[in-house]
Amino acid sequence: MKVFTQSVNFNADQKLIDYVEKKVASLEKFHDKIVDAEVFLKVQNTSDKENKITEIKINIPGSELMVKRETKTFEEGVNAAVDNLKRQLKRSKEKHRDSLIS
Repeated sequence: MKVFTQSVNFNADQKLIDYVEKKVASLEKFHDKIVDAEVFLKVQNTSDKENKITEIKINIPGSELMVKRETKTFEEGVNAAVDNLKRQLKRSKEKHRDSLIS
């Protein structure tokens, strides 16, 4: 699976990019037909502590899944988004399996 990572309003270091790619790649266990993933890491210019926005979009045949999280750190955001996507991928796979059976 290809993972495209873009950082907006800052330059992401290689460690962060590697972390994101490793976490997102782990989603392949839950759905075998993932085409690719796009990850957007954004920093909002606000005084708010939770100014890091993590968006992950997963493309699977027939649909795309998207999660957006605002957190204090990108690692926290990636973890929360990946956990949510795991649930969505399982649900999507079950729906697909159910439609094949009926």
